[in-house]
Amino acid sequence: MRPNDPFARLPEAASFTVTSTTVTDGAAWAPEQHASGTPGGKDISPQLSWYGAPDGTKSYAVTVYDPDAPTGSGFWHWAVADIPATVTQLPEGAGDDSGTGLPEGAFQLPNDARAARFIGAAPPAGHGPHRYFVVVHALDVESIGVPADATPAVLGFTMSGHILGRAVLTATAETSAEAAAETTEGTGTETIAETTPGTPV
Repeated sequence: MRPNDPFARLPEAASFTVTSTTVTDGAAWAPEQHASGTPGGKDISPQLSWYGAPDGTKSYAVTVYDPDAPTGSGFWHWAVADIPATVTQLPEGAGDDSGTGLPEGAFQLPNDARAARFIGAAPPAGHGPHRYFVVVHALDVESIGVPADATPAVLGFTMSGHILGRAVLTATAETSAEAAAETTEGTGTETIAETTPGTPV
């Protein structure tokens, strides 16, 4: 088991498949999927498509989580709940402030920067590579029943007894000390977002 395995103590679930035109499993995010304030960063959520979910799936949730963030609890970048079972893809950029790219009935929860949208990668300089677990959760309920202002952790806890399957894609990102020195200190970094709730990034 790798350190900081986000599935280590969760109930077993069937596997199905998620793919992306934005990023290949195991590869680095493009600059557009990094946080604004980093070189090229635009906070654009990835395109996702999935298939093979277990029978009985009544809705989906999508989460993007970095277990390697230096917080003791990781860092939630995106959480979307109540995606209808008839939907099997999200377009790139669906996780913007408006959420208009999401299907009817789905909603975004506030991430760890307390913004109800996708926030891009910005690992602290010199901290090494971070993993970003992009997960589509197949659920046995049409609505998971959490309020729109709930945290992604509350969503995860509530989902734990309803997950039929998980489709997982892992992206990576790393900020070298040299690259960080070329940017304005303190702008749009994950370090700021992790320690100052509500900071726009």
